[in-house]
Amino acid sequence: MTDQAVDTDEVRLSARPAAEGHFLGRTRELKELRADIERAGLDTLSGRKAPRARVLLIAGRPGSGRTALAEELVRQVAERYPDGVLRARLSEPDGTPVPVERTARELLAALDLTAPAGAPEDVLTEALRAALAGRRALLLLDDAVGADQVDALLPDAPDCLAVAVSGGPLTGIADVRPCTLGGLDTKSAVELLARFTGSVRITVDPRSAESLVEACQGHPAALVLAGGWLAARPQAAVSDLAKRLHAATDDGSDGSPLARVLRLVHAQLPGQAARTLRLLALAPAGLVDPHTASGLAGCSVDAARAALDDFAAFGLLRAVDSPLPQYEVPGCLQPLLRALAESQERPAELQLARARMLERTVRLLQSCRAITETDSAQAREKLSAMPREVRFPTPRAAADWLRVRRPALLACARLAVADGELDTLARRLLSQLVRAIVAHVGTQAAAADLYGVHGLVLDIAERRGQHREKAAALLNLGDLDARTGRTRDALARYRSALDAARAAHDPYATGRAMESVGGAHQELGDHDRAADWFGRALADRLARGEREHAARLYGRIASSHTYAGRYGEALKNWRAAVAGYRRSGDVAAQARALSELARVQEYAGRPEESLRTCHEAVEWARRAEDARLQAALQLRLADTLERLGDPASARLHRAAAERMLDERPQETDERAEEDVSACEIRSASRED
Repeated sequence: MTDQAVDTDEVRLSARPAAEGHFLGRTRELKELRADIERAGLDTLSGRKAPRARVLLIAGRPGSGRTALAEELVRQVAERYPDGVLRARLSEPDGTPVPVERTARELLAALDLTAPAGAPEDVLTEALRAALAGRRALLLLDDAVGADQVDALLPDAPDCLAVAVSGGPLTGIADVRPCTLGGLDTKSAVELLARFTGSVRITVDPRSAESLVEACQGHPAALVLAGGWLAARPQAAVSDLAKRLHAATDDGSDGSPLARVLRLVHAQLPGQAARTLRLLALAPAGLVDPHTASGLAGCSVDAARAALDDFAAFGLLRAVDSPLPQYEVPGCLQPLLRALAESQERPAELQLARARMLERTVRLLQSCRAITETDSAQAREKLSAMPREVRFPTPRAAADWLRVRRPALLACARLAVADGELDTLARRLLSQLVRAIVAHVGTQAAAADLYGVHGLVLDIAERRGQHREKAAALLNLGDLDARTGRTRDALARYRSALDAARAAHDPYATGRAMESVGGAHQELGDHDRAADWFGRALADRLARGEREHAARLYGRIASSHTYAGRYGEALKNWRAAVAGYRRSGDVAAQARALSELARVQEYAGRPEESLRTCHEAVEWARRAEDARLQAALQLRLADTLERLGDPASARLHRAAAERMLDERPQETDERAEEDVSACEIRSASRED
C-alpha cells in the first residue's frame, strides 16, 4: 500500500486525446470517417431532420487497431462536441455482452447524474436519452457485440455523434456504413516496430523488417508484441524473429499472427514470469494490480509489481491512467492467454489461483474497512495483526484504493458467484465488499452498487438453499426498491423474505419482514393491511419480550390508524408507545411519541388535551437535550394557542422556537424519521 493519498476527484467527461504523433497510418480510414460525419443521412435526403445521433462504425478483428483508430478520430473531432466525450465498453474481456442497464448507469454517472438503484433497462436508457437531449456530445462505444446494445444507448439528439467499435457489421442500425480494418500499411508497420527496436536495427536491415511485417500481416497487436520481444533482446536480429514467425506459418501452426507471436513471447519468458502472464487471463474485468497478480501467481507483491512493469514495457499489458499502479490486459490477448492457461495449468491449479486472488481481495477489503474504525481498540488490534502488505496507512489511502479498484472489485464479485465452486469465499467477499463500501461511500451514495451485490448474495443463497441469507438479501433489496419508489416490487421482496425467514426459523428476519410488509402497504395507501401487519409484528415482538421494538410498533400502528382517520385507535396506540418508551428509559423517543400523541389529539378536535400533551412533550425533549424537537413542539404550541384565541402566548412560543433554531443548526434526526412517521389527515372519521 502506498503512503501517498491520491486525488479523489473522478474525471467524468474527458477527451483523453492521444499524444501528437503517437498514432500511425490509417490516413484513408480517418478521411472516410470524417467525411461520413458530414454525409447526408437517409432522413435528411427525405426532407426530415435526423431524429437520432449519427453512428460511425469501425469494424475489425481484436488487435487490428480498431479502438486506437476510434480514439484518434475522437481526438480529431472532439472540439466540435463541447459537451464532452463519453466512453463505454460493451463487452467483458471474455466477450460476454455487458448488460445495457449497467452501461447506461455508468454513462449517467459520467454525466454526474444519479440513477435509481435497481432501475430497469428502459428507465435508465430513457434517462440517458433525456440527459443528452439538446447536447453536443460524443459517445465512444467500444467492443460492441450486437446492434441492440448500441441502439439502446443512442441519444435522440442529432447533434451528438456515436462512434461504435465492433468485430463486424451492426445489422439493425439504419444508415451505418462500416469502416472495416485490415493490416497496417508497410511504412506505418515498420515505423511501429522502430518505436520498440530503435531506428538503427531497422535501417541496417530494412528487408528483414518488411519480412517481419509480412509475417505479422500488418496486424498492429502482433507488431507490438514482436517489437517488445526485440526490445527485450538488443542482440537479436530482426531477421531472426522474422524467420521464426515464417517458420511457424510454414509448418501449418494454427492461429492468427497474434497467436503465433504470443506463443513465441510466452515460450521465451522465464518460468515464473510465463506462469504469471498466462494467469492474468483470470484477472477480473481484465484489470490487474500488483496484489491481483501476487494472489494469482502466489508470489510476493514486489515481484508481481516488477513483472507487471516488464509486461507493460513489452506490450503485453497496457498501463491504466490511474493514481495507483493498475494495468489492463488487452482484449485481443485475453482469449489467447486463457487458452495458454488451460493448456498448461491443471484445472485444480487454476481454481487455486482464483481462490488465492479472492482471499487476497477479502483481506484487502477487511483492511479497507478496518482503517475507518481506529477509535475501536478491538479494530486497531485486528488491523495490526494483518500482514503489512495488505494494510492501508490512512483512511484516505483506503478510500482511494476502493475508488480506483471499484470496477475490478465488482467484476471480481460477479465472477466469484458465477464460478459456483467457491461460494464460501464468494460470500466472504460480498460481505466485506458491502462493509467497505458502506464505511467509505455510504449507503445512499453507493445504493446502485449495493443493489447489485445484494443480488449476488441472493443468487448464492438460492443456489445453496440458505434461507437465512436469502431472507437477508431480499430484505436489503426490498429496502432499496422502497427507497426508489418501486413499492410494489419492494412488497413482493418482503413477502418472499418472510417465507425464507420462516423457513430458516429466524425470528429477527421474520419480525423485520412483517414490519416491512406493513410499511409497504402503508406507502401504497392500504392502511388497514398496514395496521394488520404491524400488529402481527407487534405480537411477535411481545412474545419475545422485546419491549423497545414493541413501543416502536405501537407508534407505527398508530400512524396507520391516523392516516385512515381512526383517531381513537391512534390515540390508544400512541399512549401504549409512550408507556413502552417510558419503561425502557428512552427519553428522546418518549418525547417524540408524546409529540405525535399531541398531533393526533389536535386532529381529533381536542385542542386542550393537545396543549397539555405538548407541554409534557417539551419537558421530555428538554431532558433529552433535543433542541430540534423542542423547537418543533414550541411551534406546534404556538399554532394551538392561536386556534384557542391566545395570540400573545403564541408569539412567545414562536419566538422561543426561533431562538432555539438560531442557537443550534437544524440536523436531520434519522432516528426520529425512522421511529415516527409524521401523520397527515387523509380522511375524516366518526370515531372518537
